[in-house]
Amino acid sequence: MDKAAELMWQLEDSPCEAGQREQSPDDVNKSEVPEQPVHRKDNLPQSHTLQWEALCKQFVEYEQVAPFLIPEEQQRRLLDFLPLFLKAWEQSAGVIVFPSVQLLASEVSKLLTKEIKRTLNGKSAEEARLALEHLLQQKGEVEDGHLLLKSVYLLSQTDLRTMWNIIGSGLPAALLQCLYLFFTFPLKKNSDGETNEDETQKMLVEIMLNMYREEQGVEELLAADKLQSLIIAAASLWDQCSHTWKVPTGRVLRTISKAQTKNSILYLQAVDCIKIAVQNLFKLADTLPACDVCEAVSIVLCFVKDSYPVSSALLTEFESNDGYQLLLKVLLRCEGLQQNEGDPYLNEILDMLTCLTTCGKTELKVSGNIIHPQLPQFDYEWTRSSGMTVKNLQAFQVLQSIFQKSNDQHLCGTVLGAIGTIWAWDTVNFFLLEWTLQPINQFIDIIHFKPHPVQVQFFRLVESIVLDLSYIPHEILKKVQCLIKENVVPFCTLTALQCLLSITKKDLLFSDIFRDSGLLGLLLALLRKQAKILRKSAGTSLPGLEEGTDKELNAVMLKMVAALTVGCVRNSVVLKDYGMVPYIKIFLDDECYRDATLSILEQLSVINYEEYMSIVIGALCSSTQGELHLKLDLLKSLLRILNSPKSHSAFRTCSGFNGLLSLLSDMEGALQDPPCGLWTAVGQNCILELVFYTLQGITAALHLDPVNSNFFQRNGLFEKMAEDLGSLGCFWAHREWHIPLSLEKTRTFGEFLDAAFCSSEPFPAWLKNCIWILSFLDHMVKGTLHLENYFKEIKSEMGEASRDDQEGTQAQGECPVFSERPVSELRASAYRLWGNFEEKWEMRDCVIVNPGAVCVMVRLLPKLYREGHSQISQEIQCAVADHILSLVKSEKSRQVMCGSGLLSTIITSCQDAFRNESHPLHLPLTRVFEKLASQSIEPDVLRQFLCLGSSLSVPSQPNTKSTEVLSCQESDSSKAGLNEEEVAADNKTALQTAVPLSNSSWASKGSALALQTAMSLISMTSPRNLQLHSTALAPSFVEFDMSMEGYGCLYLPTLATVLGPSAEQSVSGGIGMCSRMFPPSSGLTLSCWFLVSKFGMVHNSHPLRFLTIVRHMSRTEQEFVCFSVSFSPQDCSLVISTEEVEFQPLDIMEPEGEVQNISPFPEQVQFGCGKLLVTGQWHHLTVTVAKETKKNCIVSAFINGQMLGSAKMRYFQMLPGSCISMDPSSFIDVYGYIATPRVWKQKSSLIWRLGPTYLFEEAISVETMEMINKLGPQYCSNFQAVQLQGENQYGEQNPAQLVAEEKISFGINAVCSSFSTIQDIKSSYNEVDGRLVAKEIGINSRDSSTPILLAKNIAGHLSGTLRTIGSVAVGQYDIARVTS
Repeated sequence: MDKAAELMWQLEDSPCEAGQREQSPDDVNKSEVPEQPVHRKDNLPQSHTLQWEALCKQFVEYEQVAPFLIPEEQQRRLLDFLPLFLKAWEQSAGVIVFPSVQLLASEVSKLLTKEIKRTLNGKSAEEARLALEHLLQQKGEVEDGHLLLKSVYLLSQTDLRTMWNIIGSGLPAALLQCLYLFFTFPLKKNSDGETNEDETQKMLVEIMLNMYREEQGVEELLAADKLQSLIIAAASLWDQCSHTWKVPTGRVLRTISKAQTKNSILYLQAVDCIKIAVQNLFKLADTLPACDVCEAVSIVLCFVKDSYPVSSALLTEFESNDGYQLLLKVLLRCEGLQQNEGDPYLNEILDMLTCLTTCGKTELKVSGNIIHPQLPQFDYEWTRSSGMTVKNLQAFQVLQSIFQKSNDQHLCGTVLGAIGTIWAWDTVNFFLLEWTLQPINQFIDIIHFKPHPVQVQFFRLVESIVLDLSYIPHEILKKVQCLIKENVVPFCTLTALQCLLSITKKDLLFSDIFRDSGLLGLLLALLRKQAKILRKSAGTSLPGLEEGTDKELNAVMLKMVAALTVGCVRNSVVLKDYGMVPYIKIFLDDECYRDATLSILEQLSVINYEEYMSIVIGALCSSTQGELHLKLDLLKSLLRILNSPKSHSAFRTCSGFNGLLSLLSDMEGALQDPPCGLWTAVGQNCILELVFYTLQGITAALHLDPVNSNFFQRNGLFEKMAEDLGSLGCFWAHREWHIPLSLEKTRTFGEFLDAAFCSSEPFPAWLKNCIWILSFLDHMVKGTLHLENYFKEIKSEMGEASRDDQEGTQAQGECPVFSERPVSELRASAYRLWGNFEEKWEMRDCVIVNPGAVCVMVRLLPKLYREGHSQISQEIQCAVADHILSLVKSEKSRQVMCGSGLLSTIITSCQDAFRNESHPLHLPLTRVFEKLASQSIEPDVLRQFLCLGSSLSVPSQPNTKSTEVLSCQESDSSKAGLNEEEVAADNKTALQTAVPLSNSSWASKGSALALQTAMSLISMTSPRNLQLHSTALAPSFVEFDMSMEGYGCLYLPTLATVLGPSAEQSVSGGIGMCSRMFPPSSGLTLSCWFLVSKFGMVHNSHPLRFLTIVRHMSRTEQEFVCFSVSFSPQDCSLVISTEEVEFQPLDIMEPEGEVQNISPFPEQVQFGCGKLLVTGQWHHLTVTVAKETKKNCIVSAFINGQMLGSAKMRYFQMLPGSCISMDPSSFIDVYGYIATPRVWKQKSSLIWRLGPTYLFEEAISVETMEMINKLGPQYCSNFQAVQLQGENQYGEQNPAQLVAEEKISFGINAVCSSFSTIQDIKSSYNEVDGRLVAKEIGINSRDSSTPILLAKNIAGHLSGTLRTIGSVAVGQYDIARVTS
């Protein structure tokens, strides 16, 4: 080593260059603009300022006398000045206030250069090394050389101009000579001088780094011809050089590499520096440790890489001397290195090699074929280039060869990361590489030999092709599928399948691709095999890692099949055709397979809902008591399917309701306190969650499905639900009479919920569970339970909720929400479910969707009492009773509840409350009963109510306040007669003031109850509203509420049928023998009674559509509105139109400006109503259309007998739309709507009621109209023998016929309405009307189960031509029938 180093030392023609990634924080390019030294004189203390001023004066004196001094004297004076300068710098905390700093730097640098040259002159390399150490290091007192070095170190950090002065002194070449000696001639380290040497090394290196960052510094090296020696020494003597100087030398050479210029590159090329270095490194590659070789190679490679932007000469020299083979050899030697051993330099080489892939003069010319189909967002453009495309395939082949030849985790992982980086630089790089070297395609063949982390990284790279590049590599995906099919290494198969799973979720297109490629069939065959193994093993499993991998592989296969079937019915059909349904069911029992299995079954339900329902409901019924998580997962899946209305019928026919109720039956005693049996190991929160999802499933199946609702009600399933809920254990089973307590204060249901779950007030666990269930039922009443999701998903294992944990939770009074969070957070999430009840009821009446759930609450009401908790029991009972009272506040709600049998439920379930007037529930339940009975009551229920006082077995407590209850109840009855809205508001006060009547001084027990019953009868028979018409009861009516769905109407099929001469009679529907002509020859009259409960807001005004007549000619698509009568709330006017307008949605309807009205008369008239319309009162509307000539008529409108106006307008045209002729075999179908049809859907707050409505085919006289007005809305006949009430029946005046029989087109009255079905309509009337009604409602024309509200045409039996069968209610929640 010594001889070689001596020879190199004596060579004066050494080149050099450097640059590299791993720089210190100091390796930051400084500004190329010269900067002045920073003078911050104002920030210094005065003493320091004076010190700097003295130094400046001293240096000025030196400048003045220096030209006249001999060199030795100049050097002495400068050396004497430097300690003072350094001292001032230290005391000023690094702040220099010295104007002549550039001159000082130049002088000091020249002196240091001179001293270094003097020291090296005439000495051998080792002697020079020792002399330099002696010169630059501090030995005891400050040496001149160390003083100069420290001064230059300080001055090199000031500014760029100062640095240029230092460079110009010749110091760069001198210090590089020093570095060469320190690096190549290691000396034995003296322990005493270790600290000094470290300090000297630091200063020396920092000075060189600062100088060599500048191009001038590198140019100075070229002039001195010292660079080559150091580069070659690093490449050939790395193992023999000084260990302490390896890192500093690498930093300096990398800095030089970064600042390479064209001259430096030409210099290195001229002396064959890279060639010699590569040749020497080939020799070291076999002998040196891999980490040392990497360090040396990285230095040489830096010069190659950094020089390329300036010139490709060094890269060409590197390639021509087998540089890539050197890199491959060195990198493969790194295989098996310990973690982090040599990693920085290894990673550096790989990074630079990655950068070299883009180094090339010309773009690659490749031709490839993009296989279709491709994703829609894929866009490949050759013309788009970022300048970072692959141009050097030789460099990339090194990376590819490393991955192919090495199984080292770090090496392979770094290569894959480099490929991903290249793709990220430019999308085109993927195609350039795959269409030339095909790295990914070839890697698939060997990927199963690689370590597991490398396999995972590789398949993530394959994923990125699709996910990031939006390209489908068909050839690569085919090879991945082959890898899965061969299944050489299970883990590799698992990883590949996870990759394809992630890709499949990107776009539905992959469902077709993987089906056509055979992957779906392969997976189904593998799953069939695994299912058979599972069925034979019967739950037994083999221990070991392989079994775990196989299990995970099965799970991923199921997920893959689920992903392929999502949104792809064709794949679901393939799965069913393979006969896989029985095998898929086998995977349900294992929790790790369950989610994917349920997803597959859910996709199969699109093909056959019955099959899905039979599987899921069968699994629910066959599950054991402890399989709670299986039940929860099945219920959640069932809920997702029940979101589709098409599944409701299958759910019913597959005994879904009975299956869900059986789950409640199986939980008998589950919520007992304390728990017993198997339930001791199950947390009550899990049990409540199961109850919640069970009720959710029932609610979802009932939602918007009248058939299921009718089935559930008719089969007594609400009663069974009440029985099952009552047996859960939290409700009291004994029905013993309890002594009533005086409640000082009462709380509403909402306040109880707040107190139970959101306050520190202690509540027993049983009561909390009861309140949870009651809140479920309350939302079931409103039909929103299946829309709520206020329970967090939990995956707790069985047994985690121990008995001690439950007792601790109950002792702390925490609510059983299914998430671990503070109670204070409940209001914002779980409690949001019920909110503030009083606010809701004030905002609007509650819409009762499932009235049977109210009956369930009533049946559970007596079971809320528990001995030992009398006070809180009675309080919650009163709160629930008040809440039920608030539910029946509106007339619509009372009508719904009467039809559900609530009256009978109250009588049978709460007899004790009715028999004992001192019972806390007596008054609220009596009010509920009175409200409902005033609407409708069955004779047997009324008989039971009247017979309640026949046997009194409960003794009354003494009380003297008898007159208070009498006045309270009288007040209640009177309020019921005046304004039902105020009754609920006084409920709370009434409960506080209620006292028993039984022990009054003037009444016995029986007489008191009889008095109470009599008062109830008075309340039942009293009118609930005051109207201008003197009627004891309101008329029967149909109510339209536009706030729920925005539509709701009465559909009138076949008002008339105009047949062509050769048309068949069978195409006509309706009642009658001959077809009724339209338009009528003499005119028509619309007579209807209506009441507006609430108008819509101004911004969403919804018109009251009293009648809309639509007609349609066969063999054409368009339907046209030819007559309409409506009230516009926006301008308070009645609008009558005979204009032909296409019947289409509101957002499509636009005024047709091009259609000209050739008639001199308008097609639309408006009459202002002024203040004639008053909300809450019944009004009679009459519109007469009297035909004059062929094309015009006189229209008159009346409200309550008062004329709104009269005007001439155009009469109906003979044919619909723009038709001018009619084919002899065609026909025109005429039908009508009252209120808003579905096509004009528009949500609004409008609520109005329709009473008796008639359409006459003549313009009736004013006298007839006044007579109809006097008859009032209770009249429900056909005006054939009319005699006003109060007239002398035995006088000369006989009953009058107001309208001829044949002139009455239809009469609609809610009192003549009933529920029917499509099949009943077909059998009772005709096939045509059955099809028309089914089409309008949106059900199958062969349906025989959906209940349909049909208001029969009360004129259907009269003589005359064809008439409509009546009106059919269209709308689930926006329409309701109320009969008096």
